Amino acid sequence: QVHLVESGGGSVQPGGSLRLSCKASGLNFGIATMDWYRQPPGNQREMVANITSGHTTTYTDSVKDRFTISRDNVRRTVNLQMNNLRPEDTAVYYCHTRNRGRDFWGQGTQVTVSS
Repeated sequence: QVHLVESGGGSVQPGGSLRLSCKASGLNFGIATMDWYRQPPGNQREMVANITSGHTTTYTDSVKDRFTISRDNVRRTVNLQMNNLRPEDTAVYYCHTRNRGRDFWGQGTQVTVSS
């Protein structure tokens, strides 16, 4: 069974930084595409960034040049470095992957950006 466990959320002032991590188990991590999604209050879940097994990255427009996704195949983790955070980045952030035709999600970690 695939398990994804996020960590690193919290509260920060606008312009601040946070680093999220997701520890994966139960899958061949090295070949998995890994994603970060977020769900702002009252809104639908949206993809923030993803990274393929070949380390190709994709970002939603609103976070380009501020967020960086990376992966460590030895530690089986995927990270999201978030800089210059804005109030509109406030959301629950989820780690996601698709394995053998099924979607797997972490439990989510809250990120709050407020002055």
